[in-house]
This record gives sequence, structure tokens and C-alpha cells, in this order.
Amino acid sequence: MATTYDFPSDLLAGQEELHQVRAELSALLKRLPWSVEPLDGFSDDTGWRRIERPASPGWSPDDQAEIDKLRRREHELAVFVTTHRYWSAFTGSDQVDARMQLKHAHGPS
Repeated sequence: MATTYDFPSDLLAGQEELHQVRAELSALLKRLPWSVEPLDGFSDDTGWRRIERPASPGWSPDDQAEIDKLRRREHELAVFVTTHRYWSAFTGSDQVDARMQLKHAHGPS
């Protein structure tokens, strides 16, 4: 039977927000053009598979600012979650197990 952990509320909230920020960032990156800067399209079939990209108008300043904001918040939350004082009570495989339960109990990563 798996161990059940009593995660502190701030750690749970930080992990949940981290999942949300990563989901927002992923959705925004999928919506944006493939290149940050405006670039012509290209086709290359010299490698092991053909690569094609349409012309990219680049990202708007607002899109770039939103990506930067989300990336900064993702970093802050990742540091908060991974360095939380709660983890000092665990070592080795117990710490790995607890971290995995936190990560997977509250949304996809």
C-alpha cells in the first residue's frame, strides 16, 4: 500500500499553480507562430525527415511579454515547490515517492 502524505497547504497551492501556469504557457506557445522573429518559410528534405515551416510573422510585443511573464512565474513556482521546507523530512526513495505523489495527485505536468 502506498504511503499517504500530508502535504502543507502552501505546497499544494504552489504545485497546483505550477500546473496551471505550465498549461497556460503550453497553450500560448501552441497558438503563437513557430518563430519569435519574423522569418520566411522553408522546406528542407536533406535530413532523415522532411521539415517544412510556413512563413512566420513573429510574436507581437504583447505575446512576448506574456510568455516572459509566464516563464518567470513558472521558474518561481518550480523553485518554491522543489525547495519547500517540507522535503527536509524525507531522504532517498521516500522523498522521490512523496514528490511524485504531489506532482501527479494534482494535475498533469
